[in-house]
Amino acid sequence: MSYFSTDTKKVEFSEASITEAYNNGYVLTRLGKGEMNQTRSLRIDLESFELTSENRRILRKTEGIDFKVIGLPYPSYSWEIHKLGKEYYERKFGEGVMSASKIKDMFNNTEDENMTDAITYNFQGKNIGYCLIYKNKQIMHYAYPFYDLDSEVSNLGMGMMIRAIEYAKHNGLKYIYLGSVVDPESKYKLQFNNLEWFDTDQSSWSTDLDRLKNLIS
Repeated sequence: MSYFSTDTKKVEFSEASITEAYNNGYVLTRLGKGEMNQTRSLRIDLESFELTSENRRILRKTEGIDFKVIGLPYPSYSWEIHKLGKEYYERKFGEGVMSASKIKDMFNNTEDENMTDAITYNFQGKNIGYCLIYKNKQIMHYAYPFYDLDSEVSNLGMGMMIRAIEYAKHNGLKYIYLGSVVDPESKYKLQFNNLEWFDTDQSSWSTDLDRLKNLIS
């Protein structure tokens, strides 16, 4: 799991300060309240966003998933959540990337952690995926997703992300941030319309996806 950062800072945990920082290429981290890293951030301008035919195909393949956004601290937390998260991050990215205790803290300890809500994804009465997000009245950061890698639902990870994007648009948010794009494994995030990425060399947002693909290839 690659990480790329050009600057770090701590900001006041207010909507205005955090929204401004995101607009300057920073994203909230799991390193402490208000701690942010500047990175090659990716976002969608939601004002005129529309799903592509491929996005709609994924939604059809993941029909039947119930979607809920629940404010933190998580009201019905159980050990199965951090067990699922730890297994996901170990299998996808290797040991030590995300501990069970950190997942538990992010769901429950809102005094010290940065995430504001959790998205739950339920299929046939079972929670098969979650995503920890930061959300305010203007932006949303789809930050820490994890799901059952053995689920019978195909394309589950992308189906989860598309539903979150639709939620952000339908709720009148300006941008949804999809994390950073720093290596070839990040290319799956580039299948959406209205994408912008933060060019850390120019300290500005760009829509030149060909250049971005060259940078991460």
